[in-house]
Amino acid sequence: MKQAILTNWSFSRVLRLVIGMVILGQAFYAKDVSIGLLGLLFTLMPVFNIGCCGAGGCYAPPKAVAGEPKNITYEEVV
Repeated sequence: MKQAILTNWSFSRVLRLVIGMVILGQAFYAKDVSIGLLGLLFTLMPVFNIGCCGAGGCYAPPKAVAGEPKNITYEEVV
């Protein structure tokens, strides 16, 4: 759990955290509990690195690299 919180921080993850904290701040300022819960959700998602698909749910494996390129022969068409 500690490794998930402290590693793989990117610009988009930090931006999502800042947006969640801004939503939380606005909720405290407006004294609105429902917006506060939404802000809490938007703050915890980047902290634990989860999203709509879950942690790594949208992962697509990289394409495999072929061994050697094929030799292509061309034929002139007249």
